[in-house]
Amino acid sequence: MKKFILALATLSIISAPVFAATTEGAKGLLPLGSAAPDFKLSDVTSGTEFSLKDFAGKKALMVVFICRHCPYVQHVKKALAQLGKDYEGKDVALLAISANDPADRPDDAPDKLKEMAQEEGFTFPFLFDENQSTARAYTAVATPDVFIFDSEQKLVYRGQFDDTRPNSGKVSDGKDVRAVFEALLAGQPVSADQKPAIGCSIKWKK
Repeated sequence: MKKFILALATLSIISAPVFAATTEGAKGLLPLGSAAPDFKLSDVTSGTEFSLKDFAGKKALMVVFICRHCPYVQHVKKALAQLGKDYEGKDVALLAISANDPADRPDDAPDKLKEMAQEEGFTFPFLFDENQSTARAYTAVATPDVFIFDSEQKLVYRGQFDDTRPNSGKVSDGKDVRAVFEALLAGQPVSADQKPAIGCSIKWKK
């Protein structure tokens, strides 16, 4: 009986999400309807500098805060790469930002992020927020943390990438963000049923 209880306890630890941070109940978050905060950040792969104006006029703009080390990002990274490929050539812009302090998480240093982008075949900019000012302006909490803006660059969605989680037995498909993209492309309102982001916490500089 003791061995059975120990096995159950071990299984619960293995299957439980780790390093969980969430926007649920958080205060001071960027509210829906807000203008997208501007930024000037460099792509870890090409070195090209991007700012908000580079994505002006798109029917949908998705900004997602991710990193490399986080199990939640590892879980969605292939679906994120596929999302970029599926909407390439459409009136949608997608970019990823990592703001984690490399001193805290060496796997989130720019050279490691470049490796990740190349390994996964990202077709969108992957930017590094060295001073973390962009993450603070967006009120990013977790990785992944998704923000989607409309053609006027007003926030219409903030929350989870999809409803799958690490060790859930479900494959990530980006269902939630795809639904927002399709609504915006069709000129339809975005659903108010938005689930909070959950993932690893942003690793802020000390």
